[in-house]
Amino acid sequence: MLPAGKVLAFAAQGERRCLGVRRAGRWIVCPYGAVLDGAGAKDQCARCARLDRSRSVAADTMADDPRPYGVYLAYFGPGLLKVGITAVERGPARLVEQGAVAYAWLGRGPLMAARRAEALLGSALAVPDRFAKAAKRAARGALPPVADRFAELAQLHGAAQELPGWPETLQPVEFAGADHTELFGLDRIPGEVAELGGMTSGAEIVGEVLTGVGSDVYLRLAGGGGDGGGEAVAVMDARLLSGWVLGAAVGPMTTVPVRGVVSGAGERKGEGRGVGEGAGEQEGLF
Repeated sequence: MLPAGKVLAFAAQGERRCLGVRRAGRWIVCPYGAVLDGAGAKDQCARCARLDRSRSVAADTMADDPRPYGVYLAYFGPGLLKVGITAVERGPARLVEQGAVAYAWLGRGPLMAARRAEALLGSALAVPDRFAKAAKRAARGALPPVADRFAELAQLHGAAQELPGWPETLQPVEFAGADHTELFGLDRIPGEVAELGGMTSGAEIVGEVLTGVGSDVYLRLAGGGGDGGGEAVAVMDARLLSGWVLGAAVGPMTTVPVRGVVSGAGERKGEGRGVGEGAGEQEGLF
């Protein structure tokens, strides 16, 4: 658990290894002992990933899944609305994993009917099924009021349910917006945030947790100010930690490089070096 206020001070040790495959409710160790790139979000080697997708809803290799599925509309920021599906039994867990700021259910029914509805929105209304992480991060720093988020969701929700070709076995769901402002602690995210790069062996992260959104963890980094002092706020993709052995940090500051800074308007303002290594010489973190 990473609650707000928790202090982290850890270092990556050794090599980053593939986590293997999840089967029958448990993880099976990678038989190849594969070493992974520290800068990538994937925690599986190519061969384990292929095996994982051999029985996957996302890869359309699990069409016989008898569970009911829900079709949802997810809001990440102005103009950033996507469509997706998730098993009804999971509730909003998928929306939380993706870092959706707000969402609304569109329909419920069999898997293939949900898939057809997802494809229908893509072709008829040009609604995407994914957004890049950079776009999601940039939008969080300049979010409109909750009422405006719901209004944008409601407009798309109404347009979607009026489309011809709606799958007969998919039961429409009345609009009811849900918002994750409190769950994610969105009010604790500043308008401009640095981005931490990938881990390497020996790299250290030292800071205080501000909040978490999906796999993103926002940290106040000790000694990371852009003018040789103070504190910087940076976002770390927690998926980059998967596969590493984490030990205690030995230094007082973060040594993972800063990849750049994205403002609330989505503008990248500069590339940085390690927060603890000459960060004070940057023209400015933000």
